Amino acid sequence: MATFFYKGRTNRGDSIEGNIDASNIDAVASQLFNSGITPINITEEAEKTSSNIDLNNLFGEKVGLDELILFSRQMYTLMKAGVPITRAITSLSDSTTNKTLQKCLLTTVEELESGRELSTAMNQYPKIFDNLYVSMIQVGENTGRLDEAFLQISEYLALDKDTRDRIKAALRYPTIVMLAIAGAIAIINLFVIPAFAKVYAGLGAELPWATKILIATSNFTVNNWPFILAGLIALFVGTTMYVRTTEGRYKWHKYKLRIPIVGDIINRSLLARFSRSFAMATRAGVPLIQTMTVVSRAVDNDFIADRIQQMRNGVERGDTLTRTAAATGLFTPLVLQMMSIGEETGAVDDLLQEVAEYYEREVDYDLKNLSAAIEPILIVAIGIMVFILALGVFLPMWDLAGAYKGQ
Repeated sequence: MATFFYKGRTNRGDSIEGNIDASNIDAVASQLFNSGITPINITEEAEKTSSNIDLNNLFGEKVGLDELILFSRQMYTLMKAGVPITRAITSLSDSTTNKTLQKCLLTTVEELESGRELSTAMNQYPKIFDNLYVSMIQVGENTGRLDEAFLQISEYLALDKDTRDRIKAALRYPTIVMLAIAGAIAIINLFVIPAFAKVYAGLGAELPWATKILIATSNFTVNNWPFILAGLIALFVGTTMYVRTTEGRYKWHKYKLRIPIVGDIINRSLLARFSRSFAMATRAGVPLIQTMTVVSRAVDNDFIADRIQQMRNGVERGDTLTRTAAATGLFTPLVLQMMSIGEETGAVDDLLQEVAEYYEREVDYDLKNLSAAIEPILIVAIGIMVFILALGVFLPMWDLAGAYKGQ
């Protein structure tokens, strides 16, 4: 599927331009006509292999959600006060401390002064301004409500950041505990068990099977630790490189949703993001087909994005949004009912807003109880480790002490 740049006119005669993902030019023209836009020019965009911003992302500062939220809120305030757009962006570029964002904003001002629209200038920096951001800006330009577009974007990004931060905070405790367990096992294998093995070897006593297994494991670790370390590093690097490929990224995103306990929370948080971004784009007036393309990228999960693309293809064939959503298997019956009512009443944006809030409430509840759900598993894991060590290390000592007393 390629990206096409189009220029056209609405039913009112207003000029409009933007980008659409489609298989060919005929499909783009069909989408535009269905959206009430008469195409004037459609050209396929060449795939970008490299750009200055990509180098900045690799070797310079990255632009985080905090900075995007602050930029969007400041743009809303300045534009609401009547400050010209070029002066507003110039003043924000002077005040920002992020060099990458500063360079991007200065380039955007140059593009605006040369006659390009803001959405077109921002579209050159997909690593900073994603498709949803650019589409909302484009709608704001076409409707003359650019300040409101910045306000909606800032509120959406703030909610998205809050959800992500809460998920990271909830996962921080079990991650630290698991790393501590792994570190403890490594130290015991490399230093503790070898010391006990020397004592047992000097006594020449018959050791229980549990102790023999621990000593054999420890000897293997001590003798081969460089190879084990190299293997772990190679596994990490190989997995990271594979996940960066299209196939690996898709499989990882699919597997991430199936992780016990955590996967379901991640899944519902992504569906909340889909519903909120869909409602926001639809309410702003973005055409339905373009909305689904934009939102599929906004969820930042290739597996769910593929299901959303299936929904888009179904809608293009004339099917309803509810039936295509049901075919993906992503949504609960309650949510599908709300979608159906939204289509019947013409209030899909309002109902999807309710869907987003429904999923966000569920995610919030699960995050509050996540520690309580994971703690028993961690306690059992630690208990098993302590039991194995006690069985293997201290059982021979008790046997030796009993033999010594018997003598």
